[in-house]
Amino acid sequence: MNNNVNHHTQIQETPVILTTGIYDLLKDHIRRRKLSKANEAALEAQLKKATQVLRKDLPADVVTVETLVTVKDLDTGETQEYKFVGPDKARKKNNTVSILSPMGIALIGYPEGAIIDWEFGDCIKKNQITKVLRIS
Repeated sequence: MNNNVNHHTQIQETPVILTTGIYDLLKDHIRRRKLSKANEAALEAQLKKATQVLRKDLPADVVTVETLVTVKDLDTGETQEYKFVGPDKARKKNNTVSILSPMGIALIGYPEGAIIDWEFGDCIKKNQITKVLRIS
């Protein structure tokens, strides 16, 4: 009888897969209170359901450090590319972005094709991961 199903809960339906190191890094990031309340709650919910694996067992199409990720903003149709690295390796001159950047945290652990709703500034954006490529 309840036809009012929330159809944009893709974020809960796509399982997050993280290496144990990245899982610990994200838990520490939450403890440091660096996120908005909405994103902190969303990240905590993702971590509760996350599957932890060894780096060698992480599927190649999952966003993590050392990946080149193409993202499409589903509201504007624009695509953007991010080269995600560890927070200590991010350098503008190398065109690398920290995995702990707002976009990195939004996408980490999700596979190619996933659609993610995430708060950026004062609005929620809907992004789709269109390509994930390992760079190491």
